[in-house]
Amino acid sequence: MSRIIKEDHAPPKVAVLVDTSTSWGRSVVEGIHSYQSMHRRWHIYVAPKGLDEKLSLPRGWQGQGVIARIGYRELSKQLKQSKLPVVNVSGIRVPGANFSRITTDLRKSASLAAEHFLNHGLRHFAYFSTIRIDYVSQHQQAFTNHVQKRGWSCRIFEPDERAGHDSEWTMDLSKVKAWIASLPKPVGILTWASSAAREFIYACLENGYKIPEEIAILSGSDDDLFCKVAPVPISAVSVAAEEIGFLAAKRLEEMMTSPQWIKQADVFVPPVGITTRQSTEILAVDDAALAKALRYIREDPSRNIHVDDVAAVAGFCRRVLEQRFAKVLGRSPAAEIKRVRVEYALHLLQTTNFRIADVAEKSGFSSAEYMATVFRSELGAAPLSFRRNKPVPS
Repeated sequence: MSRIIKEDHAPPKVAVLVDTSTSWGRSVVEGIHSYQSMHRRWHIYVAPKGLDEKLSLPRGWQGQGVIARIGYRELSKQLKQSKLPVVNVSGIRVPGANFSRITTDLRKSASLAAEHFLNHGLRHFAYFSTIRIDYVSQHQQAFTNHVQKRGWSCRIFEPDERAGHDSEWTMDLSKVKAWIASLPKPVGILTWASSAAREFIYACLENGYKIPEEIAILSGSDDDLFCKVAPVPISAVSVAAEEIGFLAAKRLEEMMTSPQWIKQADVFVPPVGITTRQSTEILAVDDAALAKALRYIREDPSRNIHVDDVAAVAGFCRRVLEQRFAKVLGRSPAAEIKRVRVEYALHLLQTTNFRIADVAEKSGFSSAEYMATVFRSELGAAPLSFRRNKPVPS
């Protein structure tokens, strides 16, 4: 395709077609703004739109590029006709929408959710969504595959054949109630999004189920406000929406300034972690002594504790403690101590502006250098790369 951008010094005009009613959409816009603030300025068009409102280029708009959540044929058709460079940030696969795409890694998000439940001792799992669309099915299948590889099974709520994007508001509560009653408990339930998690919580509470003691609920994405104000605050996977926006802006800049631009390979961005709230604050471990050991490890990650300390708290010798951990959790006490420290360090990196040295101290690492070594070993990247709201410019 030929070059679109004009040879002048005026800032390019870029349309950002994503909903602004969710934390995800606003974070994508933040990432785009962050990129262009660090490079050449753009004139950005963004409209306040809800998740289910139709997005389109404004009538008569003259611009040089588009970043869009392309979720339906009409928008795809309009963007093709525009002949502009386009970067798609949606997980939805619209037939014929062959644009460059940067979006969430659904497989890694689902695996992270499964591990969150497994780390809390849960051994019964289920997936709940009333939406029947392809990327939800991909998410559900990835979650199911992960728990099955760990030796467990996953129950699936089957949505109505006519289910659409907003079907949480019209779901059949009698069907949901019967499904909840059929589940073995305690059970960890992953939902596609916070709207489904919220409605599912209402159904559970109306029918007398305890959250999280009987039913632990995790949302596949974190809509910060609605997760906080739910009857039981909802734990959620924190997708890297701002990084997606940043990388999409970088890709679009490359396309707008290239004499010839072509579609590049899709980029799938992994999530940044789990935002833990009340809906998953459970230790579903029948072994009371082991549960005591786990609470001791998790209650204060900054403490300089060793395996012998944990064994003393549990009332075991070290060998017995290691056997119990291996049998129930599939890892050693030392690995659990390290996992909790890494998880807490990630939380601090994503929610505070603490210096890296302070993050290391508060999460129990002996030094920032040692924390960096552990991060590279466990996560494949340096701690600084996990800073939320600070996408890497390279």
